[in-house]
Amino acid sequence: MGRKVTVATCALNQWALDFEGNLNRILRSISIAKEKKARYRLGPELEICGYGCSDHFYESDTIFHSFQVLAKLLESPETTDIICDVGMPVMHKNVRYNCRVIFLNRKILLIRPKMVMANEGNYRELRWFTPWSRIREVEDFFLPRTIQCITGQITVPFGDAVIATKDTCVGTEICEELWAPNSPHIDMGLDGVEIITNGSASHHELRKAYLRVDLIKSTTAKNGGIYLLSNMKGCDSDRLYFDGCAMVSLNGDIVAQGSQFSLTDVEVLTATLDLEDVRSYRAQISSRCISASRVRPFHRVHVDFSLSSFDDLDLPTNDLIQWKYHTPEEEISLGPACWLWDYLRRSKQSGFLLPLSGGVDSSAVACIVYSMCTLVCEAVATGNGDVLTEVQGIVQDDTYLPTSPQDLCKRILTTCYMASENSSQDTHDRAKHLAEQIGSYHLTPKIDGAVKAIMNIFQVVTGKVPKFRAHGGSGRENLALQNVQARIRMVIAYLFAQLSLWARGLEGGLLVLGSANVDESLRGYLTKYDCSSADLNPIGGISKTDLRGFIQYSIDRFQLHALKGIMSAPPTAELEPLTDGKVSQTDEDDMGMTYAELSVYGKLRKVLKAGPYSMFCKLLLMWKNICTPKQVADKVKHFFRTYSINRHKMTTLTPAYHAESYSPDDNRFDLRPFLYNTAWNWQFRCIDNEVSHLERNRDANISEEID
Repeated sequence: MGRKVTVATCALNQWALDFEGNLNRILRSISIAKEKKARYRLGPELEICGYGCSDHFYESDTIFHSFQVLAKLLESPETTDIICDVGMPVMHKNVRYNCRVIFLNRKILLIRPKMVMANEGNYRELRWFTPWSRIREVEDFFLPRTIQCITGQITVPFGDAVIATKDTCVGTEICEELWAPNSPHIDMGLDGVEIITNGSASHHELRKAYLRVDLIKSTTAKNGGIYLLSNMKGCDSDRLYFDGCAMVSLNGDIVAQGSQFSLTDVEVLTATLDLEDVRSYRAQISSRCISASRVRPFHRVHVDFSLSSFDDLDLPTNDLIQWKYHTPEEEISLGPACWLWDYLRRSKQSGFLLPLSGGVDSSAVACIVYSMCTLVCEAVATGNGDVLTEVQGIVQDDTYLPTSPQDLCKRILTTCYMASENSSQDTHDRAKHLAEQIGSYHLTPKIDGAVKAIMNIFQVVTGKVPKFRAHGGSGRENLALQNVQARIRMVIAYLFAQLSLWARGLEGGLLVLGSANVDESLRGYLTKYDCSSADLNPIGGISKTDLRGFIQYSIDRFQLHALKGIMSAPPTAELEPLTDGKVSQTDEDDMGMTYAELSVYGKLRKVLKAGPYSMFCKLLLMWKNICTPKQVADKVKHFFRTYSINRHKMTTLTPAYHAESYSPDDNRFDLRPFLYNTAWNWQFRCIDNEVSHLERNRDANISEEID
């Protein structure tokens, strides 16, 4: 009958500037797509060079090497008899574009430049690329001579066009265009384009998958059609984790779902669908048909090729499915674990060193590493040879076969409880028991000798002996003594990361893991250059509230019962003297606010773009049943005062996994000054005026009631 098409989309773990590795993964995906009888293969955004090249996009080498990879793809027998849609940067008339290059049988059919740039939050595409703004227009692109020799073409179409095969029409979007209010797919669908493809590089964020899925479902529900989404997966080069979720949608429903978190570098998703389902669905919507009759047509690139075959009567089509979402706790367990795996194997290090304090945050990091080990063992057990080769390289043993997560953890995770005279036996025991349960190689060095040596230097030079507040010292002395302990721990952590394997007669070094959560970073409740300073921080974008949920999940999922005591203990830095052997210092008392309040402040400040005055106005209504206007004002002022005093710490923040919409990451997500007028005179005066006004009205109302 010739109306059923089999199409393929994929999720690839590409790596910025790894042209050889990227080429091999692309070829593998095309080969798998052909094995599954697909006639169209869609790949992620900028898959040839990798999405995270950043300022390397300025270099002509990046485009030159991308065309070299394209030449290899055109020449490969794997790419015959299948339309291939790949992403790469292209320079046209001395302007750099983020493009899709669509080719078939050694001929380039179309180069389609991106028209809507992602330029907010983590994205800076306008820094490197220019959007194609000439809607429905196509120009001639002069191919490099190396490509001309392969294709026999001198010029190819470049611009806003679609592909017309003998049996259907295919249009292309690129990532952000799906999220734009005037998405190209709207007019494409109205103009009879039946298959829309989208090559994306969309990062993971907690609870974001719902947005992505709902957006694609609504796209095909309103306008009908088939929608293919391809996405990057893995750690491309920095703080982001691209979370796959390749999918295929038909007329408002999902028919194929790819994995969100996986150690598999190449995942190919295929779907067989009936084009008549699209046509009948669209034709019944009167309002759509009226709009379609008025739409301005796209330039069509005609191709002597069909996505369907005549003998497809008995070819089964995909059934509708319900999308299976991960819980936030599962996302925390899987996303950062996959990110750490990519970083570990690509950095060629031999494992991790984690300062394990016995608190929620460092324990959560330990659980994430344990989750990573679980994923590795599961991948090896299912026959993933790539993962086995990688883990053998990490432990430097070609015969090693992980038998359990604990076995692997013993090889690649060193935990270190750095005790001082202010550390309690409770936290010592909690860290020890957790290390035993996950199987890490556990160390318990004492830092008092190093602290005393540092303080002795100060005493010799100044003749002064600082004291803790509990011993009669001032606030300045108390803070300085805490900071010395914290910074000594960072030095010791890096010493053991470099030499602990050497001391055990093993090769290699360890990556140091940090454990400051997103709320502590926002508040600045950390010592600059303490154990929050590390090589990587898998929880730096996760709130304390979510981490506690993850700890409970880990108790149930991994049977780590040592976490029960950690969950029930109050968060503490243990940097001040103990009282009768017990902890007297708690985080929330030190901060002057709760972690729950910090999450609220963070979302209002970043997500809702609220300054001090706007935050006060919003919290006045949110907390009207629990706080007076004066109390709300005091809380807001205290937050902004401490936030601004400590903002400078964000400039040296350890690279952290991005997971939360209110992350204070100073690198590119949350660009703010780090030298503030911390008095906020004008802003706080506006708040005080509102409080006075509200109190006068309250007093007047009370007076009227008495009268």
